[in-house]
Amino acid sequence: MIKRLLAATGIATLCLITGASAAEKIDMWVRSGIGDSFKKVVEAYNSTHENQVAATEVPFSELVQKYATAIAGGQAPDALSMDLIYTPAFAAAGQLEDLTDWAKQLPYFSSLSPSHVRLGTYQDRIYGLPLSVETSVFAWNKDLYRQAGLDPEKAPTSWQEIEANAEKIRKLGDDTYGFYFSGGGCGGCMIFTFTPLVWGSGADILSADGKTATLDTPQMRKAVDIYRGMVKKDLVPASAASDNGVNFLSFTNGKIGQQSLGAFAIGTLVTEHPDINFGVTLIPGVDGGTSSFAGGDNFVVTKGTGKLDAVKEFIEYVYSMKGQKVMAKYGSLPTRGDIADKVLEGLDPRMHVGLEAISVAKTPYTLQFNDLINSANGPWATFTNAAIFGDDVDGAFANAQSEMQSIIDSGQ
Repeated sequence: MIKRLLAATGIATLCLITGASAAEKIDMWVRSGIGDSFKKVVEAYNSTHENQVAATEVPFSELVQKYATAIAGGQAPDALSMDLIYTPAFAAAGQLEDLTDWAKQLPYFSSLSPSHVRLGTYQDRIYGLPLSVETSVFAWNKDLYRQAGLDPEKAPTSWQEIEANAEKIRKLGDDTYGFYFSGGGCGGCMIFTFTPLVWGSGADILSADGKTATLDTPQMRKAVDIYRGMVKKDLVPASAASDNGVNFLSFTNGKIGQQSLGAFAIGTLVTEHPDINFGVTLIPGVDGGTSSFAGGDNFVVTKGTGKLDAVKEFIEYVYSMKGQKVMAKYGSLPTRGDIADKVLEGLDPRMHVGLEAISVAKTPYTLQFNDLINSANGPWATFTNAAIFGDDVDGAFANAQSEMQSIIDSGQ
């Protein structure tokens, strides 16, 4: 768990930067696959401010481990775009700056995404603030639908329909596939795009209090069978089995007929891949219903940085109308509820599907998220890979259920 990753930091001394200079250069990490919204807001900020932000992308599946290691070695970045689910654990370990007093003085503080602020709070102090609000949605390539003889304007409403459509799309050519997912040990990718199949039909992988693993359900068995079936029928590229999230946006290559994505991808597709004619809808459950993953990133600041004022300036720019519009243009849903309607004015109407997803979205409740879900060697990532691509489905379920419960019990 994260506490184990950070155990060594108790004897580490952070390198503090003292003294102010005319301009500061903020070192900030962001996870890969977050899309272009963060890159573009950094570009906009850097072009208009003396202080500068140097953004470094880190593979999604490696970010928590790498950040913990960097903290232990005194080499952590000044700030981080952190999956909101991790904020309490790093705050509890004493590794993040307390932003409470400054945050509560922001005139729009009460309108910031409440789930982000809640998960950014530890013992009534605020250590993380919303950077990006995210939901997962289902996308289809309308041109490939049309070429395959499907109605390009008709969104699929069931996984049986999705699989049937994938079969027709696969017949278009050797390099055209009906479906894609990042399945190679990318637990974060699969919790984001795969779990909604069971959530939509009333099941879950954890109990509401996070104390019991509930992985082996009829809904999860059915979800696994659906994905296994598409893999066996060669409807999914073989590269999916080894994709750790680096190729999460494979839909942008124009050769993928259908894929569950983040709402951020809507802006990325519109602005960076205007040649792709696509539709978006809510992710269907395996037995009806719809669901989505409610997530996104928090801003967190490494404790001891000498650039706190510069980081605050950047955060305030992101929260400005200009910053919010830049983020939304490239796919991030508004983090400020008080200006959300104005932020989305004139933008692609498909963005509203991402907002609609919030009402059916879920987020797993656990302080052991990394060990359970995101770790490339953890039980969730291992399970999805083995159950979908392996030969022993029953064994995959049994092993994952047991290991998840063991991790949960060890943390209580």
